[in-house]
Amino acid sequence: MVSVSKDNNGFYSIILKPNSSLIGSARVIFIFSISFICIFIATIFYILGATLILPFAGLEVCILLIAFYLNFKWSSKIEKINISQDLVIIEKGIKKVEYKWEEFRTFTSFQVSKDVNEILQLSFKSKGKNVEVGAFLNEEDKCFLKDEISEIIDELNAETFSSP
Repeated sequence: MVSVSKDNNGFYSIILKPNSSLIGSARVIFIFSISFICIFIATIFYILGATLILPFAGLEVCILLIAFYLNFKWSSKIEKINISQDLVIIEKGIKKVEYKWEEFRTFTSFQVSKDVNEILQLSFKSKGKNVEVGAFLNEEDKCFLKDEISEIIDELNAETFSSP
C-alpha cells in the first residue's frame, strides 16, 4: 500500500506498508476458528481412543500461532519517505523507527533498476550509500511509487528553478 500526502509547508510524506488481507479483529477470529476446529476434531478422536492425536493437534496449533505471529509482525512493517525542498528522510520500522536515513536532497538521486528476475528496485542514493525502499511492495505498487516520487521530484525541481 502506498499513501502520498503533502502538508502546507511543501513537505511530501509517502507511507509504504505491505498489503494485508487480514487486519485487526479478523486476524483473531480467523486464528481462533482454525485452532478451535483442529482441537475439536482432535478431542473427538481422543475420546474415541486415538490418544496421540490430541498432543499433535496441540503442537500443530502452536506452530500455526507462531507462523501467524511472524507473518503479522512482518506485515506491520512501515516505511516513511519524507521529501522536502532541502531533505530526504527515510524511516523504517515495525512499531517504532528502527532505521533512519537523512540526506540533503541536492546530494540525493532516485535510482530505478531491475534485478536479475526483472523485478523493479527503487532506492535513494547519496555519497555511495544506497537505501532501497518498498522492497516488500508488489510490482504494481512499485510502479505507482516510482511515478509518484518522480512527480514529486519534478515539482520540487520546478519550484527551485522558478523562484528568484
